Amino acid sequence: WEALSASSLERELRLFLRGFILVFCDTGQGARTWIKQILNQDMAFQHIKVIYPTAPARPYTPMKGALSTVWFDRYKISNDCPEHIETIDSMCRGLTDLINDEIKNGIAKNRILVGGFSMGGGMAMHLAYRFHRDVAGVFALSSFLNKESAKYCLALNRKEGVLPELFQCHGTADELVLCSWGEETNKMLKSLGVSTSLRIFPNLNHELSRTEIEELKSWIVKKLPVEVAKTNE
Repeated sequence: WEALSASSLERELRLFLRGFILVFCDTGQGARTWIKQILNQDMAFQHIKVIYPTAPARPYTPMKGALSTVWFDRYKISNDCPEHIETIDSMCRGLTDLINDEIKNGIAKNRILVGGFSMGGGMAMHLAYRFHRDVAGVFALSSFLNKESAKYCLALNRKEGVLPELFQCHGTADELVLCSWGEETNKMLKSLGVSTSLRIFPNLNHELSRTEIEELKSWIVKKLPVEVAKTNE
């Protein structure tokens, strides 16, 4: 490695990094630090690049229009109201640029995972199931889609090909994003042809747990295994 030139090293790294994960929370540094505190180490993989983007500061209606670091606006924190589809779609276009940058750098689309916590998980589901149905999978932790999201996702079961698998976790004690909302989201996407799993954590509030992250890591490695280089026989 030390003998490689800078350009050669970059090529070697691109060949070695055969996976890419976008993790959405509120701030990227906050998400990474939070996970590191829970695991006592970074959520890192030798063969996978992990990026924690930061949501933009925008007026947030549930906070009476105060600036908040959120992926999109909501009319209220409920699964039984219209989606703020304008801000969702605008954010999806911006995040698509991140995905396209990695593809240009040699990462295959089917080696990309998107996911997040709370609103970050909702962002990931909109991004994958409406705009990037050929990614490897989606994870949503303590997240939900509004009931109205069904009309935006109805085209799923009319499209050919396999849809990204959904890994979902939720705590029964979550008072901000009710566990029942997560269950309804899971049921809705399953009815549209998505292969889903939902792990329920008793007494877990609107937060992450070590067990939850460890299970997520196992799922990530299953979806993005180390690729063995092919050799000429």
